[in-house]
Amino acid sequence: MTFRQIIRLLDSDITGEKRVGEGLRKIKGISFMYSNAVCVVADIDPNMKSGDLSDEQIKRITDVVKNPLKNGIPEWLVNRRKDRDSGEDRHVTSTDLKFEKEFDIKYMKKIKSYKGVRHSYGLPVRGQRTRGNFRHGKTVGVKRKGVVSQKAGKKK
Repeated sequence: MTFRQIIRLLDSDITGEKRVGEGLRKIKGISFMYSNAVCVVADIDPNMKSGDLSDEQIKRITDVVKNPLKNGIPEWLVNRRKDRDSGEDRHVTSTDLKFEKEFDIKYMKKIKSYKGVRHSYGLPVRGQRTRGNFRHGKTVGVKRKGVVSQKAGKKK
């Protein structure tokens, strides 16, 4: 078996020098806990170099990531529990995760929920204070033109 420099796994390129547990985390939507669970269920050593994986092991990893509940990963570990559209628990990765997030934000804006309104105005959504942070655009500082005209008015 030869060592591979780059492995294609779930629409992501993983360098062969990285450990399997570390390489899985480079895929968008896979966390530390989820990568460890995938390695345990797929019976792969997480400290093994990802360049040493065989084709069969790569297929096992992709199957476990795509169908986590069928392969024994607990439901509390997936990232889309009780999905709004289908009502089922599933795990979304890579570009699908990006689209799901965009659709969720659009839905919140459409129903005009509190979070949706905050998203549409470009304000913080999760309760942060806005007095000191998040100051960008027209709200920052003083307009220079107004300061110059005030100085000119005082001289007269």
